[in-house]
Amino acid sequence: MLPFFWLSFATASLAQGTQVAFGTLQQDTTLPVEVTAENLSVDQATGTAIFTGNVVAAQGEMRLSSKRLLVVYREDTQGIERMEATGDVVLVSGPDAAESERADYNIDDGTIVMRGNVLLTQGPSALTADKMTVQLDSGTAQMAGSVKTILQTGEN
Repeated sequence: MLPFFWLSFATASLAQGTQVAFGTLQQDTTLPVEVTAENLSVDQATGTAIFTGNVVAAQGEMRLSSKRLLVVYREDTQGIERMEATGDVVLVSGPDAAESERADYNIDDGTIVMRGNVLLTQGPSALTADKMTVQLDSGTAQMAGSVKTILQTGEN
């Protein structure tokens, strides 16, 4: 059983947000992104593409699936600036998986911000929050807003 002060510390830190590891390795944001979907609509004027229907975006070991994915290209059309995934979003990196209503991936920053009923599962552990910010270069995530978890003591 955990001593009382540990439970108090854990509760206080979770209320303010918490930092967790995410994925098994650092993500290389320079790798190409492969997207599969049922439909694609491209708007040359705005430099955007909208993928819908069973969307899966893969970059290295990382997989992002959603109902809809907006891809915004750089002004010079030399690659992707950012992606916005909405609808049943699932992000998988190594053994870790996160679900949310929305995810915004900024390619240059190497960050993914997930919002709306975020659920992070890591083996037998699970955390929920309003928002999770994943730093792909370090393989860490910051959970914030109504963070909740069940702390396992290792005893049954």
